[in-house]
Amino acid sequence: MKKIIYLVRHCQATGQAPDCELTDKGLTQAQHLADFFEDQDIDQIITSPYTRAVHSILPTAERKNLDIYVHEDLKERVLSTEKLDNWLEPLEQSFNDLHMKLPGGESSYEATQRFLPIFEAIKLGQVKTTIIVSHGNLLTLMLKHFDRRYGFQDWKNLSNPDVYKITLDNSSLIQRVWE
Repeated sequence: MKKIIYLVRHCQATGQAPDCELTDKGLTQAQHLADFFEDQDIDQIITSPYTRAVHSILPTAERKNLDIYVHEDLKERVLSTEKLDNWLEPLEQSFNDLHMKLPGGESSYEATQRFLPIFEAIKLGQVKTTIIVSHGNLLTLMLKHFDRRYGFQDWKNLSNPDVYKITLDNSSLIQRVWE
């Protein structure tokens, strides 16, 4: 059975902490996401536990009358627990060296291993269309899992929110569908 996964990056938030709320602009963006998904057949929604991710997809879930399944393994990847003056450079390196790991952080490989069981369950399950809501770094690693060409520049080009559609059939087709 053909499966469709919409990967959604959360809307604009007040910060990076797990409990950060959406900004006023982010709340408006969440309504635009609900408009975007209005005519799509959606069977399930799985989201990061972070407040900004849940609140980004809440209007869609309400309109579709769907439950939101919160999954810890969709939380953002921690690059390092130490303050980094130039964090962009090691982030870029981490997309090329998947095993690179900074103090207190998670390698790209480890983050990928964290979300793979979710994709496997979707592929093996009976649900046809799923929305997954997560964060920029992890979402880019998800895209990279399906197409190795995705990396740092794609992460830099993500918007808040952003939506990619992955069609899983005999192969994987990735399309950026957010305008």
